[in-house]
Amino acid sequence: METTNAAWWQGATIYQIYPRSFADSNGDGIGDLPGITAHLPYVADLGVDAIWLSPFFTSPMADYGYDVADYHGVDPIFGTLADFDALLTKAHALGLKVVIDQVYAHTSDAHAWFAESRSSRENPKADWYVWANAKPDGTPPSNWQSVFGGPAWTWDARRGQYYMHNFLKEQPQLNVHHADVQNALLEVAKFWLDRGVDGFRLDALNFAFHNQALTDNPPEENTRQIRTRPFDFQKKINNMSQPEMVPFVERIRALTDQYEGRFTVAEVGGDDAEHEMKELTAGQSRLNTAYSFAFLHQNHPTPQLIADVLSSWPDTRGTGWPSWAFSNHDAPRVLSRWGGAQNAGGRAKLYNMLLLSLRGNSFIYQGEELGLLQANVPYERLLDPEAIANWPLTQGRDGARTPIPWTTEIPYAGFSTTEPWLPMDAQHVRQAVGAQERDPESVLSFTREMIRLRQSSPALRLGSIHFEATKAGILAFTRAAENETLLCVFNLGDTAAHHDAGPNWETIVSLNSAQAGDARLGVASGYIARQKLD
Repeated sequence: METTNAAWWQGATIYQIYPRSFADSNGDGIGDLPGITAHLPYVADLGVDAIWLSPFFTSPMADYGYDVADYHGVDPIFGTLADFDALLTKAHALGLKVVIDQVYAHTSDAHAWFAESRSSRENPKADWYVWANAKPDGTPPSNWQSVFGGPAWTWDARRGQYYMHNFLKEQPQLNVHHADVQNALLEVAKFWLDRGVDGFRLDALNFAFHNQALTDNPPEENTRQIRTRPFDFQKKINNMSQPEMVPFVERIRALTDQYEGRFTVAEVGGDDAEHEMKELTAGQSRLNTAYSFAFLHQNHPTPQLIADVLSSWPDTRGTGWPSWAFSNHDAPRVLSRWGGAQNAGGRAKLYNMLLLSLRGNSFIYQGEELGLLQANVPYERLLDPEAIANWPLTQGRDGARTPIPWTTEIPYAGFSTTEPWLPMDAQHVRQAVGAQERDPESVLSFTREMIRLRQSSPALRLGSIHFEATKAGILAFTRAAENETLLCVFNLGDTAAHHDAGPNWETIVSLNSAQAGDARLGVASGYIARQKLD
């Protein structure tokens, strides 16, 4: 692709901040906006292009901010609008773009819109949420199931109807089919664009539109799938992912295009995510990119998996631009999922090196640059409703949301002066930022090196990708742009392996002593080599 005129977000490295767990400035045990602002120089020093902030809006916190009660407000536990403006100013001064979450599929049941909507069947917002009559026998209008367990419908005696919720009952489904709802959501977007944000991550976007006939979902025929919830027993073809998504997405893009350099990334999960990602990012009138779940719930990164997923996003006209993450606030940390407890430091470097070598945008979740494993959160300290409901079958989300360790000081590692909202894992304290910054061999130092290489390399940031045939745990591909061709080789297996690169490569990054001139690759090793010019 053309590299000289690329937008700032193409090939960008974006650092996800989960505000509750980043840094606490006022000693209440919960991270906040001033805490983020104070640590922005650290983020800028990583070399990333932008930060993505998970929700900080006014909320009862039933789902820790993804249940929004006021789209225009900052929840007091995080600070004030003035604190957000200060964060934005500081980030921009440091050369960081700021991307914020927008949650358009649902609100909190404490939102003023829902209070009005549930008050009667005739009020001006009566149809702003998805309401339906009971079946003749009193059961819900359809068989749809909630992500968090149980029916996706809750009875409301005020209206004598059921309301829909794809997630918690405290997260009623907005009727985004309604033109007035779309207009209200676009007004929210305009509010934050006018304030100076650089883009939006659109949460659970394909959950925003339902089948208006309320047709039942058919059963899921894939019996190999692990089922921990009623949600897993259905094909989710009617409660989400309807064709009306596309015109709404085009309205969002039309709005953001009125502001120079703004960026949109959709969160698209589910059974048909790849198709929907491509649909929502095709051409120049839809979203800039979509955030893939392809690696977030995989238990092992086989070379074939990586090659297959990346190859499904060819560099062809009309195909959208992908975004990749190995961890986030909703998934167990990659190092624990991908078997990194043994040789954790080496594995952490390997996975960060891989992520930063892929074609597309790289999203790094806070703590991945430190090589954090999934934290141990005892049952009595769990807060995540999903973890509590499914314990002990799933790890839940709390173990990926524990506080960032800034220092090796006991007991709270510089995150707070008091007991944090989730416990600080003792193993994380030993991996604190302060300790790793003094160690040139640390995961942090290596990740900074990789980010800087990606930023300076046209091939890594924007170049094409071509995979060699996979074999015996070895993943190898080339990245090429302008006059630069790089060979990226990784041993993702559990034993030593071999890869003969040939004589025309000069190693520029080596992990675990791997070199282009040596065919042997140890466990958790890899290299990036530049093609020698004649």
